[in-house]
Amino acid sequence: MDLYYLPGSAPCRAVIMTAKALGLQLNKKLLNLMAGEQMKPEFLKLNPQHTIPTLVDGDFSLWESRAIMVYLVEKYGKTDSLYPKCPKKRAIINQRLYFDMGTLYKSFADYYYPQIFSKAPADPEMHKKIETAFDFLNSFLQGQQYAAGDTLTVADIALLATVSTFEVAGFDFSKYPNVAKWYANAKTVTPGFDENWQGCLEFKKFFN
Repeated sequence: MDLYYLPGSAPCRAVIMTAKALGLQLNKKLLNLMAGEQMKPEFLKLNPQHTIPTLVDGDFSLWESRAIMVYLVEKYGKTDSLYPKCPKKRAIINQRLYFDMGTLYKSFADYYYPQIFSKAPADPEMHKKIETAFDFLNSFLQGQQYAAGDTLTVADIALLATVSTFEVAGFDFSKYPNVAKWYANAKTVTPGFDENWQGCLEFKKFFN
């Protein structure tokens, strides 16, 4: 399988960690967004939305990281532990995935991206949304070692990619004790975290 990606991208790193947890080998293909490679006709045929990560599995292409993660588990997982078939367990995982996409990671993008890519000043109102998102996550993790249930799932992997990116951006989440405790554990139990962290350090260059 081909994965078009950038190592600094949190969504790309989430897919890579999921593949690692499943024991899958990905043929990783760097896509230079700054050079506009995502707009080349051959890539647009694969993904007309021209985003990364994009997975190509034979004649099937898929984008949006959380959709890719679920696809990999459903097609290649030897067990369903990362995305259990139980409707209630799966519903909680889905909620966490949508929270990551629509609230937590969105708060990162809304606050940091204008500063990084447009040299805009920091917006205090956007920073408040980050704090609100971490308050929510902290409440989700009350009394929980994992983000959704009693074992590692794709919810943890997606959230780990996002929260580790907040760390290299300099956001202090020590005042969210449940998040800090979950993060310390997730770093040690999630396959592929070392590669994820290398990608985080690559992204950190934008903050230097």
